[in-house]
Amino acid sequence: MSDILIVDDERDIRELISDILEDEGYATRKAANSEECMATIAEGTPALLILDIWLKDSQMDGIDILKAVKRDHPEVPVVIISGHGNVEIAVAAIKQGAYDFIEKPFNIDQLMVVIRRAMETSRLRRENTDLRRKDVGAADMVGSSAAFRTLMGQLDKVTKSNGRVMLTGPAGSGKEVAARYIHANSNRSSAPFVTVNCASIEPERMEDVLFGRESSDRGVEPGLLEQADGGIIFFDEVADMPQGTQSKILRVLVDQQFVRVGGTEKVRVDLRVISSTNRDLEQEIEEGTFRQELFHRLNVVPICVPSLCERREDIPLLAEYFIAHFNKSQGLPLRDLSEDATALLQTMMWPGNVRQLKNLVERVLILGESSGPIQAKDLPREEEKVETDGRVVLAGALATLPLREAREAFEREYLLTQINRFGGNISRTASFVGMERSALHRKLKSLGVVTSNKAGTRMARVENEEIVM
Repeated sequence: MSDILIVDDERDIRELISDILEDEGYATRKAANSEECMATIAEGTPALLILDIWLKDSQMDGIDILKAVKRDHPEVPVVIISGHGNVEIAVAAIKQGAYDFIEKPFNIDQLMVVIRRAMETSRLRRENTDLRRKDVGAADMVGSSAAFRTLMGQLDKVTKSNGRVMLTGPAGSGKEVAARYIHANSNRSSAPFVTVNCASIEPERMEDVLFGRESSDRGVEPGLLEQADGGIIFFDEVADMPQGTQSKILRVLVDQQFVRVGGTEKVRVDLRVISSTNRDLEQEIEEGTFRQELFHRLNVVPICVPSLCERREDIPLLAEYFIAHFNKSQGLPLRDLSEDATALLQTMMWPGNVRQLKNLVERVLILGESSGPIQAKDLPREEEKVETDGRVVLAGALATLPLREAREAFEREYLLTQINRFGGNISRTASFVGMERSALHRKLKSLGVVTSNKAGTRMARVENEEIVM
């Protein structure tokens, strides 16, 4: 809520402050003791709390209420007022997280200055929280390939549950986008989505970042777990989480509560956990770098996010999506893709996956022409595809082979690339390469090329070898 809660055992004081604030355009609520105060906060969190330090006929005094509010609602500024003010009480209040301390009888102008500043602080905190909840990044899932449809089927099944999800897949494949899709389509979509970049946080700071900190000089500093309360916390590349932190996170998953660094009070949270990794966690467990108990807690619903090479059919759709995205966000040219550029994109290697494709599209739009379709010549070429005066420059290994072996090697790699480009569809491949379907089957058999299922789509590979990406 955006009102001000006034807590004072003297009715005249409550009414006076309330009348003054309402004359200034603020909405107020009032409470005479700690029981009324806590019940009123439970009905709706105020934007600001004006709190008397001494409360008659109450189970809790002002400091106790202050501790409880800063524990459960650290974003709410608390202004302490007291008719028995002294330096010790003021210092104690500030140490517990009070915004300011005012002694009775207070000057109205002084009180209003403090309240305006505190309300501005409250407004900025609310806006920051709202932005964090709304600006969660793109959750658009783009594609139509069999591998993509399999992934979407799995994601849609877990959106409405509260189960923990482990997203696996190579770097840049879109694991965070998948996590954001789950959040955007869940019953927690209006609550925060908070990302913990396990690989980028220094190990010695991990606990401060996750659990927050309490100190006498800086008060309460909520951590990422607290900021994600009610929503989803996403542990990105969880294999990089320090081992000491792993055991504490395991306890949070069990109890849904923790203690801030430097604090003593337990903080309760309601969290859904999604994690991701591009490593083999079972191998990490064998090597002693990841806790087995934590793995089993996080790996309730495992979902594999396929690499870009496993969904080559989606490359044109993704490229068009990124072109539109950069046009809207950066004003870059809105250009089409030519057929030759599309074909080249679908035959390139993508070790950086979707992230690499996004970066390539941005680079081409920045450095390329301001209008007209993107041509194949506008795209960066791999070594074996560089052209000089219309000639294809051979890769070193291919140039050392006799003609027959070189031709077979070229045909094998060329057909592997085309089949994977068309998602294992032999008919579409035959049409593109200009062969009869039966002739293509015979050629594939002679070259030892077979197709098999992986990640929900058909992929070509050399017989008795791993799938070629």
